[in-house]
Amino acid sequence: MIDLSAYQGIIFDMDGTLIDSMGSHLQAWQKACEAYGYPFDYDYMYSLGGIPTVKTIEMLNEKFGLDHDPLVVAKDKHQFWVDLQHHPLVIDETVAVLEKYHGVLPMGVGTGADREHAIDHLTDTNLINKIGALVTASDVSKGKPNPETFLKVAALLGVEPSQCVVFEDTQIGYQAAKSAGMDCIMVKDGKIQL
Repeated sequence: MIDLSAYQGIIFDMDGTLIDSMGSHLQAWQKACEAYGYPFDYDYMYSLGGIPTVKTIEMLNEKFGLDHDPLVVAKDKHQFWVDLQHHPLVIDETVAVLEKYHGVLPMGVGTGADREHAIDHLTDTNLINKIGALVTASDVSKGKPNPETFLKVAALLGVEPSQCVVFEDTQIGYQAAKSAGMDCIMVKDGKIQL
């Protein structure tokens, strides 16, 4: 088990880091892309993990020269995801870290998901009561790779950013952690990368 005793706080990304939900989100993105005429590229969409949905749609509009209303597309993408009736599973390696340090170090979640979605996922997986702070796309003005999400989690936990370590599964999240002055441990395909 990884030793995090050098830190005073732990911050987890949610989708793809604590909870295995990236697959279902990518399925929903594929349906949304097909519905609105965006070419779907799995690797590109995965690389955008952690960016709020509305911002992702703005990026797709710019990339493909389209002008769909981001709020309308976001609503439809969310409905495609709901229709999949996905039941999230935890990612064992990172949840083991959360379990080991629960009650030992302050821990929080900083996610690009909206608040309702994050609370649903964290409740469904029985993780909600194990974290001391939750910052979502609904709580920030600038999503990842901007450091605002992780800085807000650290502030809510009462821990200096330089004393926090972040677990992330995307390069965008990694950039956000580094910009916040935090160490970052990557999670790839459900495995902690040391």
